[in-house]
Amino acid sequence: MKNLIALALVGMLSAIAGCTDSHHYPVSGEECGPNDPVQTMDTSDCVPVV
Repeated sequence: MKNLIALALVGMLSAIAGCTDSHHYPVSGEECGPNDPVQTMDTSDCVPVV
């Protein structure tokens, strides 16, 4: 039963994510642009804090 609920939640989140606007950030709602600082991010910037 827990697996079915988890699968349903993942499916709903995937469906919602597919309907997001690709020209705005989902949390802030600000418009995406070529000068955004996240454009220059690299995987080395995401080092876990120990």
